[in-house]
Amino acid sequence: MTITRQEELDRLKVIGRIVANTMQTMARSIEPGMTTRELDGIGHKMLESQGAESAPQAVYGFPGATCISVNEQIAHGIPGDRRIQPGDLVNIDVSASRDGYFADTGATFRISPTSPVMDRLCRDGRRAMQIGIAQVGSGRPLAGIGNAIGRFADARGYTLIRNLASHGTGRALHEEPTEIATWPTRGDRRRIGKGLVLTVEPFLSTGGHFATEGNDGWTLYSEPPAAVVQYEHTVVATDRGAIIVTRPG
Repeated sequence: MTITRQEELDRLKVIGRIVANTMQTMARSIEPGMTTRELDGIGHKMLESQGAESAPQAVYGFPGATCISVNEQIAHGIPGDRRIQPGDLVNIDVSASRDGYFADTGATFRISPTSPVMDRLCRDGRRAMQIGIAQVGSGRPLAGIGNAIGRFADARGYTLIRNLASHGTGRALHEEPTEIATWPTRGDRRRIGKGLVLTVEPFLSTGGHFATEGNDGWTLYSEPPAAVVQYEHTVVATDRGAIIVTRPG
């Protein structure tokens, strides 16, 4: 989607705030021993109370209102009977729509006690996202997002999952441009148009390179196996940089 009117931006900010608040409420609700289904139920009720509809459920028939991925699961984890344990890494991904507008956000949360290595990975994962967002602006190269994130990852000794890309969004969950690399690429000559709505969501890892699908047809795992974190915002490109619409408030 390309934003052309203030009304469009205002409506996008509404659903952006809803998904951000939902994710933060879920994160604050995590307790060791609760199931991922129970955690998803909190997200479902909050989305419903705000007049929002889960995008993965509505668009793809995903068996949950939100995606909850624990430890070895790096994305698209199905909420179920798995119990969250001390020391777990829990990724919560919330995407939803209201009044025809879509927003998408996600983050990885540490359940105490955690190791210094995982603490550092999470801090750097959020930083990688921020570095990518800093490359968003009218007329700037789309490949600049992944190239900047790649320089940061290399300098810090990390790898990036190279088949889970960022994407356009706004009027649908996934729109053009559908493949926005969050890793270094060559030959991508595309430019970011003014008003473009997109996600920035690098998957930073201690050694993983690709995501592979599990037996349930949804859950993704790192190949080779390694710790992975993901942080995601939906943003709008402007002449002055990126507007982040998925902020809680």
